[in-house]
Amino acid sequence: MDSKALTKIQSTALIAIIVVAAVGGGAAYVLWSASLPPPEDIRIGICADLDNAIGEGVWRAAVLAAEQVNAEGGVLGRNFTIVAEDDDDEDAPVDLAVASSAMTKLITVDKADFVISAATGNTIYPHQDICAEHKKIYLAVRGSLDNITQRVLDDYGRYKYYFKLWSPNSSSSAAGILDSTVALCNLTGFTKVAYLGVDSTAAKQTATMLSSSLPNYGLTIVYSNLFPSATTDFTSYLAAVEASGAEILIPSITNQAAVPFVKEWHDRESPFVVKGSITIAQDTNFWELTDGKCEYVSFSGVPALSGYPLTNKTALTRVAYLERWGTMIPTAPAVAAYDGVRFILPDAIKRAGTIDTEAVVKALEATDVETSMARHFVFTTSHDIFVGTAGPNKPEEDYLLVANFQYQANGTIVLVYPVSLMNETEGTYRFPPWDGPWSNR
Repeated sequence: MDSKALTKIQSTALIAIIVVAAVGGGAAYVLWSASLPPPEDIRIGICADLDNAIGEGVWRAAVLAAEQVNAEGGVLGRNFTIVAEDDDDEDAPVDLAVASSAMTKLITVDKADFVISAATGNTIYPHQDICAEHKKIYLAVRGSLDNITQRVLDDYGRYKYYFKLWSPNSSSSAAGILDSTVALCNLTGFTKVAYLGVDSTAAKQTATMLSSSLPNYGLTIVYSNLFPSATTDFTSYLAAVEASGAEILIPSITNQAAVPFVKEWHDRESPFVVKGSITIAQDTNFWELTDGKCEYVSFSGVPALSGYPLTNKTALTRVAYLERWGTMIPTAPAVAAYDGVRFILPDAIKRAGTIDTEAVVKALEATDVETSMARHFVFTTSHDIFVGTAGPNKPEEDYLLVANFQYQANGTIVLVYPVSLMNETEGTYRFPPWDGPWSNR
């Protein structure tokens, strides 16, 4: 008999020892795992003017979206936490030092993993640079200049962290303004158009495009001008538009100046309709801010503002925001922030399998997800938003759809463009009760 061989009793004892050790080790591992702190939350930073309408709406939308994501178990087993800094971007003139400091603090002090910014105009450039320096993904919910996303193409290595959730770039916006204006002229029979925008590069681009393009449709630009961002008295501008014989005025107003502008238009009973890009008009409080004088004013935005069920998520977003905050979701930037936190970012992180910045950048570039704003939300190669274009045989409803709405009686917001959707929802474009070129039509 080999003296080195184990006896049956020895073998049995050894197996028992191994089993006990394994069980004990497993128990020890379970106890050790249970004693570990939970995974750190994924911190999403909001850089916005938190004391004003657009910024507050963006923050509220992000908080709601994070709560919903967390209620479903988070992303990769980690919850979302919203942190925020006030950049005073909605107050004119904008202090770039304050705006830059807010973004820097969000990253270096609040330790945001991702950033959503509601900055517009020249504020975006320093925000882009700060995020590029810190290699933080920057999801923008405002800003339309073409060269913002052009920076991604020109210097991808530096600016690849920038992605646009809203608004369409100047070229897309101008094309949308052109198409919606032609549609309104076809609907009303009007042919004389005026343009008035806050002094900015985007407004200049739009004015140039309208002047060169509208004549191709038998329409005439009879007045075009820009005004300083701090303007509060529009008397001279409105008088000039009236003197031009314009039937439609296209405003492009990105700040609080929209309130005195609309009030003056109403009080003067100016004989032209107002249809354009008025950012704050998307806030349902605009009715109260203008004392109801925004009735008959049309503005551009996303379908969630009127309740048109563009996607399976549009109506749910409106209901959830109302239940959480006691008011309708106020603006397109707020809808974009909600979609970013609720759908776009979770989708990208899950596909990346990590929150590593470089991996999430690649995942975002491959995004194709349903949101409140689009049946297919897709980024372009410049990290801009892919916008559906109106027209026959064009899939305008498949991608991001920029619609036009009109304030009507008691603050009701009615979808009036695309005309096909207005007809589908049984809406009607309405004229002011005072005399104008519509009086005898």
